[in-house]
Amino acid sequence: MFNLSPQARHALQIGTLCSVAYLAVYVARNILGSVSPQMIEQGIFTESQIGTLSSVYFVAYAVGQLINGAIGDKVKAKYMISLGLIFAGVCNLLFSLCAGNITGSTVTYALTGFSLAMIYAPMTKVVAENTDPIYTPRCSLGYTFSSFLGSPCAGLLAAALVWQGVFSASSAILLIMGALCFISFTLMERRGLVEYGKYDTPKQSGGSIAVLIRHRIIRFTLVSILTGVVRTTVVFWLPTFISQYLGFSPKASAMIYTVGTLFISSSAFIAIFMYECLGRRMDITMLLAFATSAVSFLLVWLIHVPFIGILCMILAITTANCASNILWSIYCPSLRDTGMVSGATGFLDFSSYMAAAVSSSLFSNAVADIGWGPLILVWFGLMLLGVMVTLPQRKHSNAKEPA
Repeated sequence: MFNLSPQARHALQIGTLCSVAYLAVYVARNILGSVSPQMIEQGIFTESQIGTLSSVYFVAYAVGQLINGAIGDKVKAKYMISLGLIFAGVCNLLFSLCAGNITGSTVTYALTGFSLAMIYAPMTKVVAENTDPIYTPRCSLGYTFSSFLGSPCAGLLAAALVWQGVFSASSAILLIMGALCFISFTLMERRGLVEYGKYDTPKQSGGSIAVLIRHRIIRFTLVSILTGVVRTTVVFWLPTFISQYLGFSPKASAMIYTVGTLFISSSAFIAIFMYECLGRRMDITMLLAFATSAVSFLLVWLIHVPFIGILCMILAITTANCASNILWSIYCPSLRDTGMVSGATGFLDFSSYMAAAVSSSLFSNAVADIGWGPLILVWFGLMLLGVMVTLPQRKHSNAKEPA
């Protein structure tokens, strides 16, 4: 038996609940991408329509993050998380019933995105404010890992079921998790494990915006935008890329996607390992991650061998996600003392998904207009920009974050 301290057991309970709930979110989020080869093959949607749906979803999710993030600093996480899961489950089911009707599908998929946006920022706040600082990054790591595990889970569902069954299974998971979260948070509140409103915004000149600027919110907004394109849009189009650019069948693409995203899921642990090995320096860790991702995308473009192309593409996404993990698992929880964890996290997620919304639409048109090759170079260029953004500033280059 593990001899855990009360603080560790406390963090384990909160972190486990949040991780399981967030897995349900990311299964739902990756469903359309995993079944898109099936739906395109059956003539339900075209590539362009899939791109439009994903863009609308990302916009709704981004706006939802901005709005719900601010609300999450005022409303209990119990209500935000449980209602978001339940609403998303209902909307996800309605989307599958509307498939083929582009208007109905667009509306219901947008509502799904807005509902799912009720979860992450309040979740980060409740973890940051109710766990010991040494355990907070571990909790964040848990549900960040779950977010990447959602992709292979969605891929397994797509490989085992027809697309209608995949949406039904996802809806059931969301509804069950919504009820479970409400009950679990209620019990934790009664036991005193979860409290709300423990931190207020410091009274500093310039107000809350000035406080966040002092915490380098501008630099991390750029990181959020760049990594959002890869972790959201590139992953969304990965099954189609494998099918069209590398020449695999839709069924084989789904299986390759599943196996590949299992490895991508490990980026949550790789990021923290890199962070610890590099002396707990956020800038250096993100710089190395962006540089590796840029080189990997370039190799995808240079080497026209399907097996090598798959390996390099997976490595490129994995290392880009390492930079993303530092942002979400280290930087966002570190804002606890500002009292604005939910609002700041929601803003950063808003920036990430607005970039994803724009890029998804552009990428879908780019595939038809210029082909996959030039698009891969665009991804390489974005990661190269990430290298420049994360070059350490002298003022912060030796800064270390708390455990």
